[in-house]
Amino acid sequence: MADFLKKEVEDLGFSVVKQRPAGVEIKGTLYDCMKLNLCLSTAHRVHFLLKSFKALNAEELHIQLIDIPWEKYIDKHGYVSVTSFIRNKTITNTQFAQLKVKDAIVDRIRAKTGARPDSGPDLGKTVVFLFWKGNEASVYLDTSGESISRRGYRIRNHTAPMQETLASAIIQASKWNPGQHFINPMCGSGTVAIEAALKALNRPTGLLRPNYGIKHILGFDVGEWNGLRSELKRQTNKDFTGRILATDIDRRAIQAAQKNAQTAGVDHLIEFKVCDFQDTEIPYGDGVVVLNPPYGERIGHDQELESLYKTIGDFFKQDCSGKWSYVFTGNFDLAKKIGLRTNKRIELYNSTIECRLLEYELY
Repeated sequence: MADFLKKEVEDLGFSVVKQRPAGVEIKGTLYDCMKLNLCLSTAHRVHFLLKSFKALNAEELHIQLIDIPWEKYIDKHGYVSVTSFIRNKTITNTQFAQLKVKDAIVDRIRAKTGARPDSGPDLGKTVVFLFWKGNEASVYLDTSGESISRRGYRIRNHTAPMQETLASAIIQASKWNPGQHFINPMCGSGTVAIEAALKALNRPTGLLRPNYGIKHILGFDVGEWNGLRSELKRQTNKDFTGRILATDIDRRAIQAAQKNAQTAGVDHLIEFKVCDFQDTEIPYGDGVVVLNPPYGERIGHDQELESLYKTIGDFFKQDCSGKWSYVFTGNFDLAKKIGLRTNKRIELYNSTIECRLLEYELY
């Protein structure tokens, strides 16, 4: 999702220094991390670089880490958690490397202050992230803590819900603009429709959640944080034109979606209905139709799903003329059953599953 993340970052006024397959790098301050955490909808974490260095093994890693002034960032009576991505031939257990990081942090803080923070797996406090690939290592403050994708509104799930960041990327990849209709048959837990409503309101998704890792870093300015939140709230819209419709054949899915939308504060802006996707109302005017049908575990062997995908094609042809329509799927054989020529095939990943967002222009 790096392309979508890059655009989000640039829209916030930052220049991208480097784009990677799974992220972007920019220059900024810890204050900037506040805005990034609150405003980015396709990012999972905002990492603040403290130091990059070479380390052949755990001992060299410890020597480099203990030289970082941890007492400037972590409260001596606080709490720290360490996470990591490690591909180093001398390390067979990532927990051992994380323990080395934790030891370096607490040893340094104890030597400088006479006290040491507690440590453990809780991501709700100060979080440190180690990236170590080969002999190249970088250590960061994870200013997000819990993943940004966990907005806090999804309190009820139905079947396998789509991650919020992926839903936001799908919306950005589509040709939908706030003010147009957004129609979401097979809505499941309502994630895509809720993300669309938040975008239509220009309401940053980060405002829904109270806690971030940056709030537990020494020097965090509560006044700046509250001021930034207030300014972002002032920029939101109270309402929008166009309709957002979300339907599902399963009543339990709609009940879960309504509850989640209520938690997000957008339940009054989304029209929910229990019905088969073919019976979803398609209002007149510009807009998009977005479906996320099941993929099936055995590619090409599920006749019921083959029939479903064929019916999706019929639904598009018969009921969705004049709309841009989208199907998000990880099953390319089933996608062929839709029987329509795609205008675009956008590559995205659902966790580790390679997927496509198929775009259809329906005249």
